[in-house]
Amino acid sequence: MRIVIAGGHGQIALRLERLLSAGGHEVAGIIRRPEHADDLRHAGAEPVVLDLETASVEMVAAVLQGADAAVFAAGAGPGSGAERKDAVDRAAAVLFADAAERARVRRYVVVSSMGADASHQGGDVFDAYLRAKGAADDDVRSRTALDWTILRPGILTDDAGKGLVRLEAHTGRGPISRDDVAATLVELLDTPATAGLTLELIAGSTPLSVAVKDVAGN
Repeated sequence: MRIVIAGGHGQIALRLERLLSAGGHEVAGIIRRPEHADDLRHAGAEPVVLDLETASVEMVAAVLQGADAAVFAAGAGPGSGAERKDAVDRAAAVLFADAAERARVRRYVVVSSMGADASHQGGDVFDAYLRAKGAADDDVRSRTALDWTILRPGILTDDAGKGLVRLEAHTGRGPISRDDVAATLVELLDTPATAGLTLELIAGSTPLSVAVKDVAGN
């Protein structure tokens, strides 16, 4: 498959790119900063420099042309304010979905966040982040032209992945390594029957390939 990842220099995205490339897939990662290009090349991905905060739908659709799947893994990142949370975590996700529809890329996987909710209350930046992610998720779930899956990981860690997870509609809070998030994304991309599901992910006791098959009804 050819897979295009928005937010290609993120910690989960780089892990995902390495896994997909090693699995024989063709991977492109959209990045904002040209100086990050070599990191993507080392991960086996083609870097595409494009700012999702200023790009048009047509520009993004051109990158997605011919892709088999799109993964939205972009985020404003730590240190950003509420305005950028909305611009990246919500608006860029909507733009990427619009572009996927225009390029006729049906498979669309979102890296969201546990607790994402458009009506989440609170005045802190993290509250704004959860509202932005929730609004983006709601937008994606309203689209019939996309075979979407939304993954909501728990507390992210840099621990080595164990390949043992809990993947359900509602898991409750808990930690999950970025390694295991990336590996789960690979399994989701390989399992079209997970389309239409919003899933929470934390560390658990089930091999992740089994966990994905279980939620897909296989």
